Amino acid sequence: KQWYQRRVRVSESNLNKLQVIQNNAVRFIFNVTGNDRRKSVTPLLKQLHFLPVRQRIKYKVALLVFKCVNNLAPTYLLELLKLRDPKRHSIRLDDDFFYLDIPKKPGFVRTCGAFSYVGPSIWNSLPYDIRCLSDIGNFKKSLKTYFYNQVYN
Repeated sequence: KQWYQRRVRVSESNLNKLQVIQNNAVRFIFNVTGNDRRKSVTPLLKQLHFLPVRQRIKYKVALLVFKCVNNLAPTYLLELLKLRDPKRHSIRLDDDFFYLDIPKKPGFVRTCGAFSYVGPSIWNSLPYDIRCLSDIGNFKKSLKTYFYNQVYN
């Protein structure tokens, strides 16, 4: 299974439906009709700087984690995440204080989609230079650029 199926608990079928909706919206924006509708919309998505649905989900989760790490989120969300204790991990990671503890894998499939499990997983997969940003505007820009480059480059 893909990361988004294991972690965010969205079925492949529903993700595909959402992607079809996004693709049709892009075709509508560019007034694509006739045989042109069969062509790939990837260049159009790229031109609009739209992220595909799967990357958009990761973007939104990472943004919510950023808000938690920087105390911009509600308390009930802040309580779900915990910064990694540098003493419990290898020395090579001790200079990176922006890792989050990932809870032990839950026993139930449904809880694998919980924010307390998904959030740290996505956050820790981001490059250090993005995780260490403190300004939300710079973070959003860098995060979108990161996902954009992953998809289109």
